Amino acid sequence: MNGSEVVIRTENLEKSFSIGGKKQTILDDLNLEIYKGDFTVIMGSSGAGKSTLLYSLSGMDKPSDGHITYCGKDITKMNDDKLAVFRRKHCGFVFQQVHLIDSMSVMDNVISTGMLTGQKQKNLKKKASNLFGKVGISQDMTEKFSSQMSGGEAQRCAMVRALINDPDVVFADEPTGALNSAGVKAVLDVLTDINESGQSVVMVTHDIKSARRGNRIIYLKDGGILGECRLGKYVSGDKDRHQKLRAFLEEMGW
Repeated sequence: MNGSEVVIRTENLEKSFSIGGKKQTILDDLNLEIYKGDFTVIMGSSGAGKSTLLYSLSGMDKPSDGHITYCGKDITKMNDDKLAVFRRKHCGFVFQQVHLIDSMSVMDNVISTGMLTGQKQKNLKKKASNLFGKVGISQDMTEKFSSQMSGGEAQRCAMVRALINDPDVVFADEPTGALNSAGVKAVLDVLTDINESGQSVVMVTHDIKSARRGNRIIYLKDGGILGECRLGKYVSGDKDRHQKLRAFLEEMGW
């Protein structure tokens, strides 16, 4: 039993659609707790409900039934406007595609996100500069457009945008899926570093090398949790960690 503070809790979560008059269930009576400071990785075969769960946990999508309590508040009871305000303050998002506005510099992309929560531009620029430095982006590069950067650089800029409002949880949906090996390592290093500083992270991935950065692996099958694995703190080059994760995934039928 984990003694850490629960940040997100789901109760009997269900997400379903009607296709051709037939009900198709994506998430089925799912109960899950996300703990403060954890790096939780969600895995499973295609169609298992990984991204649907991520979007439900973050308030990007509403469940068909059940409840999601986030920082003590039931977000399933919020209307769209209140939910949008809640997401800005409590959630950070990193997607496979960076979704940066290319007509704005990456610095302006980040600052505009912070201004939506009422923060002052001067304070935001100082805060953003500090975050850019932490992810290895120079001040000169912050004035560039995302199209002038490599995929890995642009994704690290998107991660600064995700962090600018001090979210309780950073949600990452296949954040390395469109990157080369150097970009993958750079992005995973940032996620690992922010988690080590206390940031809660929830990431969806199908890649075992990415997954081993997490300390908790949740495996989904047919819309429910088939099993989970605790790996402990990430240490680079830990072969036992990789073997333990692979054995768990094979047991799950991965």
